[in-house]
This record gives sequence, structure tokens and C-alpha cells, in this order.
Amino acid sequence: MTKSYSTIVEGMTCGNCALSVTKLLEKKGAVKVAVSAASGEVSFEIEEGVEVEKLYDAVDEIGYHVVRGELVAASEPAKKETDAYYYICIVLTAVLLLHMVVSTSWLHLPWVQFVLSTPVFLIGWYKFGKGAINSVKHGMPNMNVLILLGSSAAYLYSIIGMLFYSEHAHEYLFFETAASIITLVMMGNWLEHRTVKATTQAIDALMHLQPQYANLIMADSIGKETLCEIESKYVRSGDVLQVNSGDAIPVDGIIINGTALIDENMISCESLPLQKQAGDAVIGGTLMQDGNLRIKASSVGNASVLSSIIRLVRAAQSVKPPLQKLADKISAIFVPLVGSIALITFVVNYFALNVNITESIMRAIAVLVISCPCAMGLATPAAIAVGLGRAAGAGILIKGAETLEQFKHIKYLVFDKTGTLTTGQLQISHFEYLGMSQADFKAVVSAMEHYSSHPIAKSIITQWSDKGSIVLSSVTELKGMGISAIDEKGKNWYLGSEQWLHKGADKHTGFNLYLYCEDEFKGCLKFEDSIRQDAKITIATLQKSGYEIILLSGDKKEICEQVGNTLGIKTIYAEQSPAQKHALLDELMQKAPTAMIGDGINDAPALARASIGISLSESSQIAMQSAQVILLKNKLSSLPEAMKLGMMTEQTIKQNLFWAFIYNIIAIPFASMGYLSPMWGAGIMGLSDLVLILNSLRLKFRRI
Repeated sequence: MTKSYSTIVEGMTCGNCALSVTKLLEKKGAVKVAVSAASGEVSFEIEEGVEVEKLYDAVDEIGYHVVRGELVAASEPAKKETDAYYYICIVLTAVLLLHMVVSTSWLHLPWVQFVLSTPVFLIGWYKFGKGAINSVKHGMPNMNVLILLGSSAAYLYSIIGMLFYSEHAHEYLFFETAASIITLVMMGNWLEHRTVKATTQAIDALMHLQPQYANLIMADSIGKETLCEIESKYVRSGDVLQVNSGDAIPVDGIIINGTALIDENMISCESLPLQKQAGDAVIGGTLMQDGNLRIKASSVGNASVLSSIIRLVRAAQSVKPPLQKLADKISAIFVPLVGSIALITFVVNYFALNVNITESIMRAIAVLVISCPCAMGLATPAAIAVGLGRAAGAGILIKGAETLEQFKHIKYLVFDKTGTLTTGQLQISHFEYLGMSQADFKAVVSAMEHYSSHPIAKSIITQWSDKGSIVLSSVTELKGMGISAIDEKGKNWYLGSEQWLHKGADKHTGFNLYLYCEDEFKGCLKFEDSIRQDAKITIATLQKSGYEIILLSGDKKEICEQVGNTLGIKTIYAEQSPAQKHALLDELMQKAPTAMIGDGINDAPALARASIGISLSESSQIAMQSAQVILLKNKLSSLPEAMKLGMMTEQTIKQNLFWAFIYNIIAIPFASMGYLSPMWGAGIMGLSDLVLILNSLRLKFRRI
């Protein structure tokens, strides 16, 4: 038997931190480890009998801090401290690098460069030192080790040159190299943290949907009722609550009295508000547009539907693997390999080749300088900066390198319907009338709907704005049913739901709205959510590119099939709950990487769970925060461009990483044989950086 644990780990600033924690927990026997550097949340499972405190102590030992007790958000002081150190490093390194382009003599003085680089070097050791040392101690050397090896080699070599080779000190000064390594890595960590942190706001936004207060009905011993406002978190299963028109329903429950129109779009993706009556279930967080209800609380707290969605979003975001650059994946081999080569270089030169001890040490340090991770740290950020910049210019917001790396592998594209393939705006799709002219039918319906605030009424008024000469009196809106009115001839008109006016009829069934005069049927209307203008060409383009398109919606089967047939989508899943969407995505992702395109609150877990979540700019805030890609122009036609640009950026990252490593493979042997001094090594490293930047800039002009 295994037991699940969740906690907060403070001090993680980047994907590499999350990777270190993951490896450590797995080494200690934990399974299903999920670590989020953005939120600090860590979850895992261990066998019963294993002491979880020992795992927490091990995480503390490698430089992080486990928050014991209740699961809370990670604290921000460490983040503010990191920002302060980052800005200090930026300023000092910028001044230090000026000596390369400015001829001011004092910038070339060894002691000036020493003074400028030392604070940066010490900050580097403060930020990365403990983690590097403990990662080696636990047999898991990570990028922190590479950072400190490279920066320390350059820094110590510069001090040796300043102290012992004062006449030719400029040939031995690489203080700027030491500072640049640390600053570039901190910059990458800072940018990554800022990017991925936004995704955790989705959970906060979901939690704010839950109403804070509820009206509890209390009865005394003689049956006298009192309405008492309490915090929703204190509602217990079985409590009776009063919910009025315009209120958000505080908890999941069953209606025991009353009728109402309830907007459940956030959960079911149903376009129209649903009419509910006694015996029907209601969902906490949904909005009651019209009516008055008494409900009996059924599922409260963590058992509610909204809480389930929050758990699904939280779990999906945690399952996302941290940003794993190729350098991280091979660092366990690269770090000891470079150290071994440097040691072998010294031994062979000093003992076998009779090179003097100073030169042998210099050659060993030259190996470390040349193999420093500066290029590795720049390879991904340079390509990302250009790729994301071009995407933003095209109205596409892509959150982070992990998303770019996934684009190439996507096979399935799963689309939500309402608000994604459709506009989310109700249109009159069909109407019929009997015993009156079309003009009179429209005039009566429009005149009556002027007295209603229902979403359907607003849609009718927008499309049929002319009331004509119809004069109505005694207009009454019957909650949950419709409207009644009397015209100038004294005739009674009724406009409302099928259940109220047309229930049990054999003809004209399945419409949304019915018009009656006295007891005589006069007409009916049907509404639909209109399809986006660019949806059909977008779907066709994606299908031509080889993607398998799937329609996944909570809406009714016949509506989904109609949309699917119009757009040429063959695979359709209708009437799906958020949990069912989540399960279907899991099934698809076991076959191949899958992208989800959605817009609603109910899509948030699926967007977070998918390999790539894609949302439109007019979607709910929660959908946009859960998604990794946002189409800022609110056009589906941007999607094929986003897919292609993502693949091109991922190709550029791989090209950069290839160069970052190949130059090490070529240069290290030359350095070990004394053909490349540390100065030349630093120069080649600078050239490597230039190659990466130029290759990344090429992405800006490539044709999509």
C-alpha cells in the first residue's frame, strides 16, 4: 500500500531546481513524484512504513526548505531576495563588460575588475553553492555544479594572473567570464520563474468563484424560520439554503422548493441557461439568472464539483514536467567528465610531459574555462526570446520553452465547441409561425421580450429590434417559465418554455421558445451558437497538415454533431463533464501528445492536463491562465501559425544546443594539450555565444 503526500518546497527558482528535487525523492523511493517550481507544490507517493520526514530532511539538505504542516502557498520573501541579487548581478556585470567596448583605462585595471566581479561571484556561491555541494554529496550533480566549476575556474585563474603575472595580467583576466556565467544563469532562472508563475493564478481564480457567503434557513422549535448569513465554508451537508435571483449558488445541492434559470456554462458548456425545479441538482459557483430557490446542501467543501475542478487543475499543473534543457539531462555525465578531463590534463602534462606545475595548472583550468556552461545557458533563452517575440508580434502568446518543445510532437488537436469553434453568442437559427404573418409574429415576440432581461430576450431584441405597432399591457414575467401580456384587443399572449406552454404536444417540439395566444399555438423559435467565420478553413488547414481533429464538448449530442458535420470533424465526444474530458485526454495522451483548445472554466482542467493547452483571448480568465498558448487576436486562424512557429523555435533550440556542446567536444582536447590558453578559450566561448545569437535571430526572418 502506498500513501500520498503533498507539501510546499521553498527556494525553487527554476526547472532545474524541480528536477533536482524530483531525482532526490525518486532516489529515496518515492513514486509518482510531481514537482512545480512555479508554485512550490510537491506531491508524491511512498510505501506505508517509510518515514516521510526523512524525505523532507533530504530535500532540506540539498538547499531547499520543506514547509511542514498544512498545504499553503509558497512564501514570497525568498523571491524578492532573488530579484534583488539578480539586479545587483546585472548592474555589476554590465559595468564589468564595458571594458571590452570602452577604452577608459580604469576599467582595464585588474583590481577594478576584481572589485566588480567579486560580489557577483559571492552571490553565485550563495545562490548555487549549497545546492551544488549537496547534489554531489547525493550522487546527482546538476547544473549548479557546472555553473560553479566554470565561474570559479575563471575567477581563480584571474586572481592568479593578477597576483603572479602582473606584467601581462590582461592575458589572464577573465573576471567578466566568471560574472557573466552567474548573471546569465540567474537571468534564465528569473525569466522562467516569471513565465511559469502566472499559470498558478488559475487555481486562485477558480477558488474565487466559490461564493463567500450563504443564506442559511434556520427553524426554531415551533417552526418559525430565520434567515442567517454565514460563510460558505461553514455550510454542512443537509443544511437548507435560500438562493435568490442574481446570486451565485454557494454549494452543491438539491432543489427542495422553487424554480429558476441557472447558467451552468462554466461546468457543462451548455449555451443556454437551464430551467431547474424541485428535485433537480444544482452546482456550487453557478449563477442563478432568474428565480428563487431553496436548496438542501449535498456536497460541500472538498467534495463539491468546483473543488474537484480545482483539484484537477492543481494535479494537471503538477504533472507537467519541469523545463528540462538538454544540458540538464546530460549534466550527470558532463560534470564528472569535465572534472576528470581537467585532472587528467594536469597529471599528464606535469608527470608525463614534464610541463612545469604552473603551466600544467593553467592547462587544467583552461579545460574548465572552455567547458563552462555559458553557451548551454544561452542556447535555449536566445531562441525562446526571438521565437516568443515573433509569436507575440503575430498575436500569439506562448508561455515558456516547454510548450515550444512540445509542438513538434503533437498528433491530436482536441477542440471545445462553445466559444471556441462557435462564437458563444446566441442566434435565431429557425422559427415557425401559424395563423399570423411573419411581420406580426416577429413584432409580438420582440415586444414581449423587451420586458425581459433573459439572455434569449437580449438576443431576440438585437436581431428583431422593431416592435412595430404592438401595444402591450399587464406584462408579467413568470419566473422560470416566460412572459404573459395583454394586447390592445384584450387578448392574452404567452411566450415561454416548452415545458410551460407546449408540453405533451406532438408537433413543433424541441424548440427553445413558444408563442401562444390564449390557448392557441402561434409559433416557436430555435436558437444556436453561430460557428466562427475562420473555423472551417482552420480545421481544413490543420487536417491537411496531418493533425487528427477531435470535438470534445459538454453540450448536447445533436448540437455537437451539427457543428462537427459543418466543419468536417469526424470524431465527436458530446455531453462530457470536466472529469470525463480529463479522462479522455489521459487516454489520448497515452497514444500521442495532445493539444486542447478551449475557452471555458470547465475546460481549465483539460487545458492544464493536455500536452499543450490553447485558449482564445476572449476566453474566461481561468482558461487563459491554465493554457500555455493564448491566441491574442481571438482568431482560430492563428492556430496553424502558432503550431508551425513552435516547431521552428524548437528546431532552433536543438541547433543551438548542438553547437553549445560540439564546441566543447572540439575545444577541450586542444586546451588539454596547451594549444588553447584560457584567453583563447574565453574567446571561442564568446564566438560560440555569437553563433547562437545569430542562429536565433535567423528565426525572426524565416518564412512560416
